[in-house]
Amino acid sequence: MPDSAPVALITGASRGIGAAAAHKFAAAGYDLLLLARTTADLDSLTTDLKTTGRRIESIGLDLAEPATIAPGLEDLCSRGLSPTVVINNAGVAYTGSLAEMPLEQWQRLMQLNLSAVFQVCQSLLPRLRQAGGGHIINLNSHAAHQAFPDWGAYCVSKAALLSLSRCLAVEERPFGIRVSTLTLGAVNTPLWESENVHSTFDRRAMLDVERASEALLYLAQQPATSVVEDLTLMPAAGAL
Repeated sequence: MPDSAPVALITGASRGIGAAAAHKFAAAGYDLLLLARTTADLDSLTTDLKTTGRRIESIGLDLAEPATIAPGLEDLCSRGLSPTVVINNAGVAYTGSLAEMPLEQWQRLMQLNLSAVFQVCQSLLPRLRQAGGGHIINLNSHAAHQAFPDWGAYCVSKAALLSLSRCLAVEERPFGIRVSTLTLGAVNTPLWESENVHSTFDRRAMLDVERASEALLYLAQQPATSVVEDLTLMPAAGAL
């Protein structure tokens, strides 16, 4: 196996879009650095992916715990692989009015959807700069541009993530680091089974994780001389 294989780091890799992306990137010749909170699912995924012949390193890491992020990433990246592509996929949702949302739940959502992305990027920027460049891809939602009743906190976090991505792109451009967002409509993932999400959306009309992972690979495979700053992928049915 050549030492020059590209390396993708994927957060929230154990299920949904993250797991689909891990399979897609491994098939495309990427070595992988994977992290997720659910270690059982992550271990099973890692075992499956090693049959591809790619090098796979993984770590159980809860991005809801800010103090664990930098040391966890240092541990993961100290195993001989350094990311060329960073995919910030992990996130959560919450449905309920802003007027009644508990502060603790607001803070958890902002940590996972926004602050953890900031922390992951900040932790990995020195490695990307030292390598002469790289590509950060942040998964976002069309909720960044909308206002949906009972989805206020989620909309706020995604709008802030869009702004974070744009600012990071400007600051890191001189170092050869590109930043993209993949803006998605509703995707049929385990997010809809969360106890904090109550929805009557038709999951059959949603995007599937394969289409989302294909879009991620498309972004990652753009030549270093260009960047797709934002790619929007929606269900044919529109906003559900």
